[in-house]
Amino acid sequence: MKQRPLYEEIYNEIYDAIRKGEYLKGDRIPSEKELAEKYHVSRITSKAALEKLSEQGYIRRLPGKGSFVTVPKEEEMAGSKNIPRRGRLIGVIMDGFGASFGCQILLGIENECEKRGVNYVLRCSFGKLEEESKAIDEMIALGVEGIIIMCVHDENYNSKVLKLVVEDFPVVAIDRRLKGIPVSFVGTDNAAASKELTGYLLDRGYRNICFVSPDAIDTPTIAERQSGFVECCMERGLITNESMWMTDLRATLPKHRTEENLKKDIERISDFVKEHKETNAFFVVEYELARIVYRALCKLGLEKERPVVCFDEVSNIMNEFKFTHIRQDEDAVGVKSVELLDAKIKGDKSIKTLLVPYALIEANE
Repeated sequence: MKQRPLYEEIYNEIYDAIRKGEYLKGDRIPSEKELAEKYHVSRITSKAALEKLSEQGYIRRLPGKGSFVTVPKEEEMAGSKNIPRRGRLIGVIMDGFGASFGCQILLGIENECEKRGVNYVLRCSFGKLEEESKAIDEMIALGVEGIIIMCVHDENYNSKVLKLVVEDFPVVAIDRRLKGIPVSFVGTDNAAASKELTGYLLDRGYRNICFVSPDAIDTPTIAERQSGFVECCMERGLITNESMWMTDLRATLPKHRTEENLKKDIERISDFVKEHKETNAFFVVEYELARIVYRALCKLGLEKERPVVCFDEVSNIMNEFKFTHIRQDEDAVGVKSVELLDAKIKGDKSIKTLLVPYALIEANE
């Protein structure tokens, strides 16, 4: 009897592992080198096994990254024939949301999904990478056709998100860009908005401006707002003094929202203001943090002397606003993200960046 080629044995073992669910869609399988060492064969043999798996659609090979499990289209279709569906299903993962930012995004998503006959399932990561990973796994298990995601504030990207991108799963990022990752994005031009908001203070004679952010300065959104702040100052011939910045506050970060951290942040801001009496205005990257700065100024009796500007505010029927702020078009973020994701699900492979309008709204309280 003719002996089966060694590469066929390797192929069959990997194929069986995929069929049994030992390797799931998007998982990386061993490399040519790793397989050669495991089976004591040449890399030519292990390469032949991987090429056969690739030709049959069971894996996708990406130079420099590895080989990742996929599923042939005909098997995906066969596996879904008996699953009842009431319309298409997508996933939405938010870091968090509230009255000052996020709720209107969800309303935009809701309205556009309704218009298109699309259902969606919502999960929140609460600023935790592990919760974000869990949400992605749950959504894939539910059979969503694509995911809209607001990634957590973190210096590193979630490997689960990267895996989705590698396997060409439809993904659209909102609010926070994934720098260097080929993912479509919908959000605000934070640098431009930040420049305009900084210019508002400079035009009114404020020169000693404290830049205030949570302890997440390296995340893309906050980095863009910092960049706009610095660029505007430089264009006006001002040198920014980072010793007058506060970038270590924590109470507004989802995983650090405690009464203890709130008290610490108020104390830290109060101490900073006492030590830096030359500070005459505050540029704050988000509304909730602006409220904390304002509370500290109130304790010192300085709330009327030192203006606070920020991104976002709580909408109200009277249109009364405590802070001059940047209003982002959240509804447009929601609508456009569904439009982009729908196009991707239907086969659009292009990577797009859509920047929605914003407006500078002056305080009137």
